[in-house]
Amino acid sequence: MSLAKFLARRTLQGLVVIWGVVTATFLIRAVAPGDPVAVILGPGASEAVQEQVRDDLGLDEPLPLQYVEFLQGLVVGDLGYSYQSRREVEIMVLERVPATLELAIAATIVAIVIAIPLGVVSATRRNEPADYGATTFSLVGISTPNFWLGIMLILLFAVQWGLLPSSGRSVGLDEALVTLVTTGTVGDLLTWIRHIILPAITLGTFFTALITRLTRSGMVDELGKPYVTAAEAKGLPGVLIRYKHVLRNTMIPIITVLGLQLGTLIGGAVITEEVFNWPGLGSRLISSIRSNDWPLTQGILIFIAVGFVVINIVVDAVYAYLNPRVTAE
Repeated sequence: MSLAKFLARRTLQGLVVIWGVVTATFLIRAVAPGDPVAVILGPGASEAVQEQVRDDLGLDEPLPLQYVEFLQGLVVGDLGYSYQSRREVEIMVLERVPATLELAIAATIVAIVIAIPLGVVSATRRNEPADYGATTFSLVGISTPNFWLGIMLILLFAVQWGLLPSSGRSVGLDEALVTLVTTGTVGDLLTWIRHIILPAITLGTFFTALITRLTRSGMVDELGKPYVTAAEAKGLPGVLIRYKHVLRNTMIPIITVLGLQLGTLIGGAVITEEVFNWPGLGSRLISSIRSNDWPLTQGILIFIAVGFVVINIVVDAVYAYLNPRVTAE
């Protein structure tokens, strides 16, 4: 199978997944308790006004017709209007995307910078203190709930020591970079870094532990293969063998997990964003659920699903490029 056909098949599968998510979110809205009209108008509205609003929103139509109209709107990028703010849902979603992407990418960078060297050290020093330390760190990182870790980091670094801000984001990365380019000052960039350190560590800890264990496992498998023995027999330096040859052959599963986990981080940043009051999709999703604002909730869930599918397709493309046997299979 050619690479183009392979990606076309993956894209088709992704569209099926997105359709499933869209259908599931629509059905959940249909069976969820609460009346959207009551959310919009509040208590005390007359029956006539309620019926008028229900007619304007199409809520008095049969459920299959509502579903078809909802799909038609999605095709043209129309996610409807928020019940609370009466703003377009797509705008409310897109304006929160940069903050969530910044947090997810920062958490991924934290994980890569810490996990891969730690995994290499653990694999090359098996049954030594460094290996035991890395294994313990992985176990603790995977077992620690994100919300608890976030609260502990706030108590230590923000409340107790006053080194870092405890919540919010006073400036976005795009604004900080524009300021850096136009004025040459790094003040806004440093402010952004100070605000994102704690959320990125909180969100990336589980990811760090996972990549550490994956790197160690892959390195251990590769170190036992004949080409490593041959390279050592030729007198190649150990650092060159580990990082140029062994780690390179270990990177394919790591890249796969990196891509998959990036999508998971985008959707899984909800609790971290709530703990740190980070202005991303997660905090907006929670507020929309609390207020029973279903169009906004649907829009955020659909966007997360689309992002996850797109990231998976990109990962598949990279995987197929690095390992052509994938397309053959």
